[in-house]
Formats: sequence, structure tokens, C-alpha cells
Amino acid sequence: MSEKLMDLSSAIAAFVTDGCHLSIGGFTVNRNPMGAVYEIIRQGRKNMHLYAHSNGQGVDELVGAGCIEKVEIAYAGNGRFAPTCIRFKQAVQNGTVLVEDYSNYQMTLRFQAGAMGVPFLPTRSSLGTDIITEWGFSKELREEDPKLPDEKLIVGKNPFGQWADAEKLVFVPAINPDVTIIHVQQADENGTARIHGLPMADVDQAKAAKRLIVTCEELVSSHEMKLKPDTNQIPHFCVDAVVHLPGGAYPTACYNHYDYDPFFLKEYKKFASDEALYTNYLKDYVHGVKNHEARLEMAGEERMEAIKADPRTGYAINLDRK
Repeated sequence: MSEKLMDLSSAIAAFVTDGCHLSIGGFTVNRNPMGAVYEIIRQGRKNMHLYAHSNGQGVDELVGAGCIEKVEIAYAGNGRFAPTCIRFKQAVQNGTVLVEDYSNYQMTLRFQAGAMGVPFLPTRSSLGTDIITEWGFSKELREEDPKLPDEKLIVGKNPFGQWADAEKLVFVPAINPDVTIIHVQQADENGTARIHGLPMADVDQAKAAKRLIVTCEELVSSHEMKLKPDTNQIPHFCVDAVVHLPGGAYPTACYNHYDYDPFFLKEYKKFASDEALYTNYLKDYVHGVKNHEARLEMAGEERMEAIKADPRTGYAINLDRK
């Protein structure tokens, strides 16, 4: 058996520490590594620096539980359930979390730069906007943390003068998290991983990280992963821990396996909007269950059947999303 194959509790304990720079994959209500998020909260991690592209439930619960000190992100929202994540929004307004925002494309480039091993990548994105002038982290804070770049970004002259229509460019700094966590549909025990459907920014987030935890719906043989090698996005040598965790993205969606849970997300909106209700929510739904398997049992067979993916479309059909 591969040394990389671990249970979730052990993987989080081994790689996610107080104050670490953490990146989580997924996009809004799709393929958030929620099982890992709940385990981080249970283990009481604090003062972490969080990176995400355009995440929703994962960001909101980590922030709401008091695990996060700083966030770098393009967008935090759960679609119509919370156009802006509720606990995230309250934390920013209350000053309990510092946030620095970038455009969607800039966050993609920042993870890509980290994956490529280069210090920055150029773009035109955000020229003429307040993204350039409004910083979430001060110069003093950047000097105190060696993991942060000295500047949010830099507007500089195009070094190749023949492109006169690109006189100025925005140089965005690379991201190299201490640890990234992603949830995928398939992986083998050595770490080779496969994402079905849109990969979002997960592949670059994975390759940019110093350590990588992969949770997966299906743990398959290395032989099976080799039958269609062109569909494998994460090579085994990038991965430090593999966790077999069916339902690991719930209550967000995992294409070809299950849809997001609109019933829970509506409930969560009520919990997140009230301090007392949210305290009870964490007590009952997170700390009150032993692990993610027990959390899925709380949802119940009827609800899990309602969000089960149709094999033809990859998502639930006839699901009441209102």
C-alpha cells in the first residue's frame, strides 16, 4: 500500500498547520473540498492565509469558523444562495479578516505562475481599475511575512516595444501555497488524479503547492489510470496525500457523481445570517459529527438520492433548485 494513502484526519493533521498558507480548489458551488474543510475546522486550525480562485462554501465555512486571518481571492459566493458569501462578507466588514482581491483572470495567472516556477506573469487585466490601487495588505504587513510579495502587483512598461498597443502591462505575483487541497473524481493510491468536467484552476493550484492533499470519489488502480493517460491532470509526484472520500465535495457538486444540495444551501443561508444560529450550526453539523461520512448520514438517503447525478448529463435532473 502506498504511503500516500491516508485517512482524512491524518492528512489534515500532517500537512495543515496553524498560520499556514492554504489553497482550496473548486468553483462557487462546484467541487469544493468540503470534507477537508470540515476536518480543518474540527481540528481547530487558526490564523491561516487562504487562497482561492472563485470559491464559495469552502471559503465561507473556513472564515465563519474563525480559521482564516487573510484571504486572496477573485470571488466568494454561492450563486443565488449567497451572491456574496455571508460569513465572509461579515468578517471583512468587521475587520476580522483581511482580504485582497484580484480579477478572475489574475488569480488564474497567479496560480499558473506558481505552477510554472516563475515569480510573475504579465496581463492587461485590471488596467484602469481600483484593483491596482486598492490593497488589502499594507507594506508593513508584507515586510513582516516573507511569504507575501513586496507589492500586490506592478504596472510596468512592455519590454517588447513593437507591440505599441500594449505599452503598459500588469505583472501579477506567483502563488506558492504551503498546502493545496482539491477534490477529484478519481485517483490512485500513488496520487495520479483525474478531474471530470471543468478543472477550474485546480490543476495549477495543485502544481503550485509545496504540499498537495487530494480527496477523491473513487480510488482506482494505477492500471486503470494508465488506460487513458491523456485524461489524467495531476501527476503522482505532485501529491503528498490521497484520501478516499466519497461525497467529499458535499454539499457542493461533484460532476458525474452528485449535484449541489439546494435544500442545505438554503438552510445554511439562514444559519450564516444569524450569530446564534451559526454557533449552533457549527456545534451540530461540524463539531457534532465524527467525520464526513457521519455528516453525509445527517443529510439522509432521500436527499442524497435527490442530488445523485444522472449518468447521461453528469448532474441531477428534475432537482428542485428553488
